[in-house]
Amino acid sequence: MKLEIKNVSKRYSRNKYGLKDFSMTIDKGILGLLGPNGAGKSTLLKMIATVSKPTEGMIILNKNNILKDANYIRKQLGFLPQDFGVYPNLNAFEFLQYIAALKGIADKEIQFKIEQLLNGLNLLDAAKKPIGSYSGGMKQRIGIAQALLNDPKIIIFDEPTVGLDPEERVRFRNLISDLAQDCIVILSSHIVSDIDTIADQVAVLKNGSLLSYSNQEKLIDRIDQKVFEVAINKEHLDNFKNNNIVISTSRKEDKIAVRYISESPIDGSVSQTANLEDAYLYLTKTN
Repeated sequence: MKLEIKNVSKRYSRNKYGLKDFSMTIDKGILGLLGPNGAGKSTLLKMIATVSKPTEGMIILNKNNILKDANYIRKQLGFLPQDFGVYPNLNAFEFLQYIAALKGIADKEIQFKIEQLLNGLNLLDAAKKPIGSYSGGMKQRIGIAQALLNDPKIIIFDEPTVGLDPEERVRFRNLISDLAQDCIVILSSHIVSDIDTIADQVAVLKNGSLLSYSNQEKLIDRIDQKVFEVAINKEHLDNFKNNNIVISTSRKEDKIAVRYISESPIDGSVSQTANLEDAYLYLTKTN
């Protein structure tokens, strides 16, 4: 299975683009999309899901142009958009049965499939309660369940862990890892830890352009030996931020411990092991 995005642009006005001349090829496995707000992540996902059409370019799945034949990908697609709505008066079983009917799923085992998904997402005990009574995290898990109903070969999640507590995020990551053996999974998130634990490939976007597309190791190698920590006086922090890429700060007795990226560290700095969040911040702040 191969998904090819070829020179795709999404223009909203004469000089405003959501994406501009964007290209990448996606194979089986989990692709993590990272980028600040407005980077173009949701724009890209909506076009792959055929919810929106590009202004220019092509999107090819297994040599089929999905802009000309949207049903080819829709039959194989599971999609959780960033703003997912539910019917509050339906319970989880009723809602998922309704979504299954909309998707044309005639599987006699659909009830078993629904129970399996609800159990995997820790919703079975609440499955007969109206969805309107659910917490935000529970509604998000219902959204995840509906995306997986048709055993899709391409699964798109746009900010799927919003509202999930740490335990639920771990459960979600385990579920997706199991699914990704035979599928393309595209996961967009602003929570780097949701990406670094499961993604085979990582794409970093900014202002509608692709800054980097590689595996995590290659991305992190870009800042190898450039991440440091140093303790400075509080009154020096603002000036330090103006001259360095600061990743994080924390109080350390009467000083501030600063984790930062630099090719010329100041005296007293201690080298740190670089991680994906470091590499992401470095890319987005220097491009």
